[in-house]
Amino acid sequence: MISAGDFRNGVTFELDGNVVQVVEFQHVKPGKGAAFVRTKFKNVITGAVVERSFNPTDKYPTAFVERKDMQYSYNDGDLYYFMDMETYEMEPINKDILGPAFAFVKEEMMVKVLSYKGNVFGVEPPNFVELQVTQTDPGFKGNTATNATKPATVETGAEVKVPLFIDEGDMIRIDTRTGEYMERA
Repeated sequence: MISAGDFRNGVTFELDGNVVQVVEFQHVKPGKGAAFVRTKFKNVITGAVVERSFNPTDKYPTAFVERKDMQYSYNDGDLYYFMDMETYEMEPINKDILGPAFAFVKEEMMVKVLSYKGNVFGVEPPNFVELQVTQTDPGFKGNTATNATKPATVETGAEVKVPLFIDEGDMIRIDTRTGEYMERA
């Protein structure tokens, strides 16, 4: 059990049958009246963010979210298969659970599979990945303002905005959280 007075960023707990994670918290002690904890929390299953105030003495059951390192193997239609590197078992995960950041994951890449009580609800790719540019228009020198970009397709099929000096075949580093080009690899 965790009391609302002990909330910190990243703490997961059960609330009304849902698993939620604290995104922001603030202990408030007004001049008049009782103290309270103002929080912003995210439902880890649906991703919905909610703001709510709690009494600091309220207690909630702690929820343990399992983060397991697995290797992405292949996909078969809407099912994507991940291999547990300890037991070598294959875990099929539906395409709906993967999220937009999965567009930057290629086969044999390590990811974190998130589950609660055995139910998989998300897949976290590495924060930064290095991928090869497979298709982009040639960049022309001159006639550009600063920070001019062009679209480029990487080896996973995802499209990224890159600077004009990037050519086909270049390896680039991408931030999977934002989907933005970081640097040449």
